Amino acid sequence: MSSVKAFAPQIKIPATYMRGGTSKGVFFRLDDLPAEAQQPGAARDQLLLRVIGSPDPYGKHTDGMGGATSSTSKTVILSRSERPDHDVDYLFGQVSIDKPFIDWSGNCGNLTAAVGSFAISNGLIDPAQVPENGICTVRIWQANIEKTIVARVPMTNGEVQETGDFELDGVTFPAAEVQVEFMDPAAGEGAMFPTGNVVDSFTVPGLGELEATFINAGIPTIFVKADAIGYKGTELQGAINEDPQALQMFESLRAHGAVKMGLIDDVAEAANRQHTPKIAFVAPPQDYLASSGKQIHATDIDVLVRAMSMSKLHHAMMGTAAVAIAAAAAVPGTLVNLAAGGGDRTSIRFGHPSGTLQVGSEAQQVNGEWTVTKAIMSRSARVLMEGWVRVPGGCF
Repeated sequence: MSSVKAFAPQIKIPATYMRGGTSKGVFFRLDDLPAEAQQPGAARDQLLLRVIGSPDPYGKHTDGMGGATSSTSKTVILSRSERPDHDVDYLFGQVSIDKPFIDWSGNCGNLTAAVGSFAISNGLIDPAQVPENGICTVRIWQANIEKTIVARVPMTNGEVQETGDFELDGVTFPAAEVQVEFMDPAAGEGAMFPTGNVVDSFTVPGLGELEATFINAGIPTIFVKADAIGYKGTELQGAINEDPQALQMFESLRAHGAVKMGLIDDVAEAANRQHTPKIAFVAPPQDYLASSGKQIHATDIDVLVRAMSMSKLHHAMMGTAAVAIAAAAAVPGTLVNLAAGGGDRTSIRFGHPSGTLQVGSEAQQVNGEWTVTKAIMSRSARVLMEGWVRVPGGCF
């Protein structure tokens, strides 16, 4: 008589699959997670890896909720905030596609647009704060970087308004506009300019000496000039993501820049810190054809920016990197500011692979150091599916 091996049945966990900006991810209420995963640690990481379907050597996420890109391999955990003057705590996990690794070191600015909507719809906001019609202001504590974000969510007949005519390049269909304000957005790892300079030089093997702007705003970001690394600034994803040598060059540049920023002590540590810092390259405005086929004219934009996320060129722009762009553009002399023509700027429209985006910021000098008090952008968000996500029992 053959023996039958016993396997633990699947368990189900309440979850919502949401798009926020040009990203999407799986959202959870902290209290809905299994008890072992309600605290940071291996159990939580293993659970979320299995939800997404990582690590996947095939790079498809066929057996999970991930989309096998940096924009779609994301998880969010939300809870009522116990902090004064905040409504909800927002914890973001960037899930690696091919490694058993979740990076908790930064925020996702795009999914921030969905945090307010989820919080309202899932009872995390005091009902007295939620208008029947109009705008609901949701005060978010971003737990990864310990910063305040304010989302202004439209309401209609007591429910979150998700449909609308706001168009966001990088998102196929229009939706309702959600304004997101990143307060004091210098990332939680020191001064906005960690080296004390708006432009620095650093050496990268194979590239030699490069100029860069290192900035902690929204997310730690390294800006270099496109022409200094052999690009025009008009590239689409295929030009870089299908070039293994280019990807290796960008990762080397990112790792050496992370050391220069003081985020790591040795370039070898960059492998365990994939989400931050970001690497981006800038150029003065030029005409180009966006990935959608839309013609972008040089007169439509102030500057060209392309950014890498999780070792790939992003199809549009990470929300946190957009904050970094806004902050850098507002400070005279940074590479972003100079590529945009220099001078004082409170808003900027930049060109990315999918089209354009306008961001605003307020910068000032305090005791000789630049600081940005606020960065503002408009995004949109929508529930794609809600119910339960299932994972095999015993996977965490």
